[in-house]
Amino acid sequence: MTTTSRSAGAFTTPGARRRYVIVLGVLIVAAAVFGFGVLAWDNPMPVGSDGFWRIAKHRATNVTVMAVVAVAQAVATVAFQTVTNNRIITPSIMGFESLYRVVQTSTVYVFGVAGLVAIQGIWQFGLQVVIMVGLAMALYGWLLSGRYGNLQIMLLIGIIIGGGLGAISTFMQRLLTPSEFDVLAARLFGNVSNADASYLPLAIPLCIGASALLWMRARRLNLMALGSDTARSLGLDHRRELFIVLFLVAVLMATSTALVGPMTFLGFLVATLAYQFSDTHDHRLIFPVAVLTAFTILSGAYFVMKNVFYAQGMVSLLIELVGGTVFLIVILRKGRL
Repeated sequence: MTTTSRSAGAFTTPGARRRYVIVLGVLIVAAAVFGFGVLAWDNPMPVGSDGFWRIAKHRATNVTVMAVVAVAQAVATVAFQTVTNNRIITPSIMGFESLYRVVQTSTVYVFGVAGLVAIQGIWQFGLQVVIMVGLAMALYGWLLSGRYGNLQIMLLIGIIIGGGLGAISTFMQRLLTPSEFDVLAARLFGNVSNADASYLPLAIPLCIGASALLWMRARRLNLMALGSDTARSLGLDHRRELFIVLFLVAVLMATSTALVGPMTFLGFLVATLAYQFSDTHDHRLIFPVAVLTAFTILSGAYFVMKNVFYAQGMVSLLIELVGGTVFLIVILRKGRL
């Protein structure tokens, strides 16, 4: 008769710890391979030459953008699902993209294409982030507190508000001229290649700062994952912690969305895979797996679409297709939200 040793630590068994280390190693290798592939594949200059590094430096902007989006989407989605105690809803599904569409459409509707081009730059990116964080905090703070703190009511109101914002955006889009609509359509389509490199000096500190703060609160997230009543009984100020986490999640999602546009199912796909890969409750261990999974998916999809199908602009479509399919499979298997 064999006995299995168990512990109350991050891993239930020694086998789970070994499996985590192996998975983490595989993801690190895969992320490095795809990242280097994006930089070096189809580079006509000899490896190590000055010309090679000049071309690689030009491509490094896309790799940096993918790293920022991967960190933001992965950390924000895992933290959001923890504080809502639900592994299906994400900030994107709750209407964050609708907020982005309203902000973008309103800008083109009010200022026109000329006004939109005139206000390009890092401060315009910062203004977008501030607006989306403010609207998101008002929305989530209202939905997740007080008598509206019920999950079903939160989902219903979130979907209605998201639908309402979408209807407002559609109405304003119908009033735009064809040229204005073309400019707007390019902004509403998630695309790594269209990211403006001038946004990175602000996007990178925001992403690193918010992610680091969430990682430092990993032990509190572990308590919040037990439920609000249990967390309070263990001495945690649940309401205060909830709003701090939601603020940091809003900063990450606003940064990612303002940088590359909407990617509705990327966060859900990454978080679902990270839970399966890590097999632990400890967020200090889940976050690295989620980030590496997100970067591997983004860089892998970009590499395949660019070098196989010659359509790097369609990366978000591939991710949305796979992520949406996984979302439906999870819903059908669970049979509930």
